[in-house]
Parts: sequence; C-alpha cells; structure tokens
Amino acid sequence: MTDATETGLPRAVAIAWGMQEVPQRGPSRALSHERIVEAAMRIADEDGLSAVTMQAVAASVGFTTMSLYRYVSGKDELLRLMQDAALTVPEKLTLPDDWREALRTWAVMVRAAYRARPWMLQIPRGPVSILMPNSIRVADLGLAAMKDLPLDDTEKTATILVISQHVSAWVELEQSLDEQGPLAVSAEGVQTLAEVITPERFPHLAPLLESGHYIADGDPADDPDGMDAEFEFGLELIITGLEEKVRRRS
Repeated sequence: MTDATETGLPRAVAIAWGMQEVPQRGPSRALSHERIVEAAMRIADEDGLSAVTMQAVAASVGFTTMSLYRYVSGKDELLRLMQDAALTVPEKLTLPDDWREALRTWAVMVRAAYRARPWMLQIPRGPVSILMPNSIRVADLGLAAMKDLPLDDTEKTATILVISQHVSAWVELEQSLDEQGPLAVSAEGVQTLAEVITPERFPHLAPLLESGHYIADGDPADDPDGMDAEFEFGLELIITGLEEKVRRRS
C-alpha cells in the first residue's frame, strides 16, 4: 500500500510537488529530498537501478541510512521520486501548429528522456506516477498537441497512453538489444533453421528468413538510422490511424 499524507495524496506525490515538510531538527537537517534523489540517480546512471539501495544512497551523501528514512519512507518511495526526476523535458518547447507534427515532436521528446535514463522504465508505472510533476508536464504537452482535434478527453488521454507505450517499448527493446549484443548467425546456421522453418509450416515467415529480412545482420547499434526508421514507422501508423478517425468525424 502506498503511504499517504493527511491530504490523502501519496507521500511521493506530496514530496515531488514540494508539499511535504522537511525535518527541521536532528543531524540529518542538512539533507534534502533533492539531494537524496540526485545521489540515487547518480548511482543508477553509473551502476544500474539494482545498485540503488538505501545503504548505498546514504553512503553517497555521507549520512546514516536511518537519516534517509526521515525524508523518504523506503526504497519504493525513493524509486518513484527518481522516476519522475529522470523524466525531464525542455523548459521551453514550442510545438508545431500542425497536430501531426506536434505529436511527432512530443513523442521524440519523450523518447529522448527515456533514452537518457532508460533505467526509469524498470520502475513500475501506475496511478502514482501520473500524478508526479514531470509526468503531469509531459501529459500536458501531449494534450496541447491535440488541442484542436475533435476528440473527447478520454480519447486524447488514450492517445497519449498509446504513443507513450510505443515509445517506452521501443526504448526498452533498444536497451535489451544493446545489453545482449549482436547475434551473428552464419549462412550454415540460417540454412539449418530453414530446414525446420519451412514454407509448408510457416508460409508467411519462411520467405523472410530466406531473404535475410528476419534475422538482423550485424549490430543494431551500427545502424541507428535503421532503428529510428522502424520507430518512426510505428509512430506513423498510430498518427495515420488517428488521422483517419478524425477524418471520419468531419
């Protein structure tokens, strides 16, 4: 269960919005929520999210672990604060007038934020996440991109969710491919696979295997334009579908 404040808001939300009072007494008064979150993010950047522990963060800021608990209730709360702090977007962002280009600009912006700190995607997202300051700002920009569309609030919110899921899934895929490295399958290996992946059993996929379009040849990192093109193709499918939905209402 998420810790709640007297207002009923989750503690993480209150802290992120500056609504939670900081301790005024004791040896830990030199600490702050911002300092703790920044230290935790440095650890995640350098050693991965799994390296973020209350003990490691306490050592990083030069205080005891118990001192941290005066600011955050535990690791789960700290992770939520880190997740929101990592979701940074430009302070000044002018969206194009055309809603299609505005949505593309918004999606690329979110993708850049996720790529900068992909560990944030390892932290579960949910009802608390969408109330955090940076999440609210990102959502507001997404809604701004669709301000002139004849869609109701539910449809606009769903559009934001669909595009953000496309973005996050693609960044997670890129990260997985980077961690696993390239898979080099020799011509003999492909031929061996072709003996079981036959046109009779898999009439639609077997031709792709034979043509070399199913198994990537080389390291995806060596062809970033290819990865970008596939990301943009998926985004274009979403925007084209939305465009058709709007057209039918005209």
